[in-house]
Amino acid sequence: MKSHQPPFSITNTMLIYVSSISEKLGKISMQQTMESRPYLRRNNRIKSIHSSLKIEANSLSLRQVRDVIDGHLVLGEQKEIQEVKNAYAAYEKLPKINPYSLEDLKNVHGIMTKYTVDESGVFRMGEEGVFNGENCIFIAPPAKFVPELMKELFDWMKREQTSVHPLILSSVFHYEFVFIHPFSDGNGRMARLWHTALLSRWKPVFEYIPIESQIEKFQDGYYRAISQCHSEGTSNTFIEFMLKQIDMILDDISNQISEDNPQITEYVKKLLSVMDLDRAYAATDIMNKLGLKSKETFRKNYLNPALDLNLVEMTIPDKPKSRNQKYIRT
Repeated sequence: MKSHQPPFSITNTMLIYVSSISEKLGKISMQQTMESRPYLRRNNRIKSIHSSLKIEANSLSLRQVRDVIDGHLVLGEQKEIQEVKNAYAAYEKLPKINPYSLEDLKNVHGIMTKYTVDESGVFRMGEEGVFNGENCIFIAPPAKFVPELMKELFDWMKREQTSVHPLILSSVFHYEFVFIHPFSDGNGRMARLWHTALLSRWKPVFEYIPIESQIEKFQDGYYRAISQCHSEGTSNTFIEFMLKQIDMILDDISNQISEDNPQITEYVKKLLSVMDLDRAYAATDIMNKLGLKSKETFRKNYLNPALDLNLVEMTIPDKPKSRNQKYIRT
């Protein structure tokens, strides 16, 4: 069994990232744009859910996830659709979650896995391993140790919450949670949600920052960091990985919300002005609204810069040149 004191040490790399993240958060907080732009909050919440489920092999697209949440009919596996509904319900609980409560963790797991697993809201009874695709990264501790390991982890968090920086404490929790693997299913989703819950307790803006989408972009690195920590016996590598991802996603958020961003040209502003939120447009539809006839001009001056700034996203991102491609304002 692991010690009740999670093994990690503060490195210069961690301190640099904590400083950078804090500086970027300060700029975002001053603009207070998350509070004034509900569509940003909603779209980032949907991104979080889609990415966290995609990491766990849920095949629904971002558009399908959006449609499920909006109550529209979606053709897909019932289990995957239920996972979206569950995840949305769980993320909606974020403002009320006490991230230092083991009882809250079990209750939210019950919401996250409702109708999809037998052991919902309770610790696992059997033995489990952590897999990246077909590869088993490691075998989790025996089930009989889980209750005590989880109690020790939460006791450590309560004890250290004032002395360990929230950015580091939440990353330590994430790794330790994955190591313990306390539930029969839904561990990855719960680890990422609880990481957000801990950060949201520190800075409420994290409730709408899609860290999950950043993890999903670097999924192999995510699992490599976990595996490396298992070998090294310390969570340092994972902490540094997570801090780097948070630092990077804040750049995307700044681009989303900064109206004075010099990268947002008059062309891009005009493009955004003709696109309604949560509606998908074909390229020709947008061109007509803008009164443009040249596809090259449209893509060079309007569409590609908006895509680069994450202000517009594709409905079929895996196939950029698909004839069925459409675009949504984020």
